[in-house]
Amino acid sequence: MSPPAAAAAAAVKRKAPSAGAEEDATMKDAATTPTGRKDATTRDDATIPTFAALSAEEMSDGRVEYRKVRIPAHRYTPLRKTWEKLIAPLTQQLKLQVRFNPRTRCVELKTCPSTIDAGAIQKGADYVAAFAMGFEVQDAVALLRLDDLFVDSFEVKDVKTLQGDHLSRAIGRVAGADGKTRFAIENATRTRVVIANQHIHILGSTTNIKLARDAICDLIMGAPPGKVYNRMRTVAKRLTAARS
Repeated sequence: MSPPAAAAAAAVKRKAPSAGAEEDATMKDAATTPTGRKDATTRDDATIPTFAALSAEEMSDGRVEYRKVRIPAHRYTPLRKTWEKLIAPLTQQLKLQVRFNPRTRCVELKTCPSTIDAGAIQKGADYVAAFAMGFEVQDAVALLRLDDLFVDSFEVKDVKTLQGDHLSRAIGRVAGADGKTRFAIENATRTRVVIANQHIHILGSTTNIKLARDAICDLIMGAPPGKVYNRMRTVAKRLTAARS
């Protein structure tokens, strides 16, 4: 072998180990930081600013929000007796200012700097409106604690046009003797039902409200109470099985 050829072969032998070393170093770097994403993510997390939660006053640009809920005449006495119990969740939990205006016969709600939740004013209005419809305080307060509860209202005449004694008998079928039918519907569907003259109000989840409304509509249309009882027992067993 000529001297130039021997020198070239020696150079190739010297370069081969360096190429293998570079590949090993590259694989090692790739194992520790795959494609460099870890370092980039760490740098991004370090530069993301953190902000404190805005209060209800800051979210409304400093505007004070009001709500008024009119109280019917037949709810004045319950309002007077349970006033302290009624406003306790509004002032302690929602941090709202509440008063009853006897001139306008309305319960007035107002936000203040200590109000934290931006939707507190609407929740409070729904809670007071449910009490004005005839629900008890312990039932209406569930609207503040659970987000999937609603109130559905309709009239007997929305289901069937009735007048005179026919209307009275339809309301009596829904209520039952001593409220027996109404209690059976409430216990079977896990709802609360209020019958105020021709108005019927149902408090519960969407699915349960539909079950209770179907049973009440059947009674208004003239279905025998016994048939409705049997259906309510089936509904109660189905709901119990779904929960378990």
